[in-house]
Amino acid sequence: MAGRIIKKIAPLSRSGAASYSSGVRKVTLIPGHGIGPEITVAVQKIFEAAKVPIEWDEVDVTAVRGPDGKMGIPQKAIDSVNANKIGLKGPLMTPIGKGYRSLNLALRKEFDLYANVRPCKSMEGIKTLYENVDVVTIRENTEGEYSGIEHEIVDGVVQSIKLITEEASMRVAEFAFVFAKDNKRKKVTAVHKANIMRMTDGLFLRCCRDVATKYPDIKFEERYLDTVCLNMVQDPAKFDVLVMPNLYGDILSDLCAGLVGGLGLTPSGNIGKNGALFESVHGTAPPIAGKDMANPTALLLSGVMMLRYMKLPELAQKIESATFRVLREGKVLTPDLGGKGTCTGYTAEIIKYLDMPEESGHKKK
Repeated sequence: MAGRIIKKIAPLSRSGAASYSSGVRKVTLIPGHGIGPEITVAVQKIFEAAKVPIEWDEVDVTAVRGPDGKMGIPQKAIDSVNANKIGLKGPLMTPIGKGYRSLNLALRKEFDLYANVRPCKSMEGIKTLYENVDVVTIRENTEGEYSGIEHEIVDGVVQSIKLITEEASMRVAEFAFVFAKDNKRKKVTAVHKANIMRMTDGLFLRCCRDVATKYPDIKFEERYLDTVCLNMVQDPAKFDVLVMPNLYGDILSDLCAGLVGGLGLTPSGNIGKNGALFESVHGTAPPIAGKDMANPTALLLSGVMMLRYMKLPELAQKIESATFRVLREGKVLTPDLGGKGTCTGYTAEIIKYLDMPEESGHKKK
């Protein structure tokens, strides 16, 4: 059986994040758009059945016009995340080519969620080209090409500025190595294009090299982005933990997700110094919204990551094991996974297995 998606997100307890070791925890819940409300309800039902001690603080992040006339995140949502320091978020609609800035980017920037963690691990029951994928992409989440610094120079000519700083590069590199150490990972690969972008990617790479000297027990390598993409589809077993600037992480993490079954199965966590926001990274899927066809796995496994962040490993393992068992048996799967089941039926099947002993041969490894 597939092992835990993530053992723990190492730097969190060292960063001053709130303690969640006892009592009922209040967590910001952002259902999102499209299929978001449906998969959010599925996660809530599973968490309730597993007796997870969470009180949900549900907020809407549909863009609103602020005092400055710009569209952005509602103040109520900002206040909720600031108060709770942790949240779970469904997919959000993003305008393409015009309109307001991506709300996903705005949330990461607002709360300085500087490290995006995306584990991609092969799962039994999901047919893919490879059965041995076990990689984690760690993406700098606040700058790079996604800094949002764009302008029109003259008519028909636009410019986008790639911002790379030593501070942001050092902290995400440190995060990657501490994560690798605490999760018993053996290697960190810095992904870059410093051969072309000598100053920006050169700075990022130098920071990774500097941090690597502090962790002699973890192998460090540096690879060009294009080479990593080539090698990843040829033999993903070559890689372990990968750390990279923002844009590269956005692209490469999706490639890795494709190796294990797609974005509908891939969890994600955005980690900051004083909090975290876990999310599904797939789209809003408007064509199937409201039709009970959505797959809640990505959001559910993101919730599992969140529980480990909250120091609730037993509950995380309980939910994860039930989910993997349903995927492995394949009796009730949503259409995107090749089944004919509904979101409601899939959710009920996971709940059924929450307290059912694992069959022989599939004990936790």
